[in-house]
Amino acid sequence: MTYENKDILLRELKVSDADEMYKHVKDIEISKWTANIPFPYPEGESKKFILKTQRMRRSKKLYSFGIVLKVTGNVIGVVSLMKVNEKNKNSEIGYWIAKRYWNKGYMTGAVRLMTEFGFRELRLHRIYAKPFKENIASRKVLEKSGFALEGEIRENIMKYNKWHNTLLYGILNKK
Repeated sequence: MTYENKDILLRELKVSDADEMYKHVKDIEISKWTANIPFPYPEGESKKFILKTQRMRRSKKLYSFGIVLKVTGNVIGVVSLMKVNEKNKNSEIGYWIAKRYWNKGYMTGAVRLMTEFGFRELRLHRIYAKPFKENIASRKVLEKSGFALEGEIRENIMKYNKWHNTLLYGILNKK
């Protein structure tokens, strides 16, 4: 089962994607805007991440997909549904994309496709996101994808020795 639009497709990550992912994710600009990606990003960590996502998928708690640029076939980022709560039918969405692909609409497309996957395949009722307040680009991606701003969580993430506020965005399955 593949989710795609005219430019990208989402597919399960493969160990063979590790080198391409590492090339992109080791950029400090990726780490700056994500809560869990460290800088410097350790070599070999991409392979460990892929293996972990494969194990977690089997437990139905995490679904991570590579964002593949159709024209090249290369993985340019990752989008995930994390903390899948089957009882309450909700999950958190997280994502990153290589800097050279920023502001091209690919991430908005990936978030829309992943939301569709969550609602159709996982039968989720709600998907939420918690971007850093300062991350204007991520906020725009969420808003273009139909997510509504629900609130602000003060000083809940420590990154680079500084407290960051996150915003809470959510989208409901209305079908």
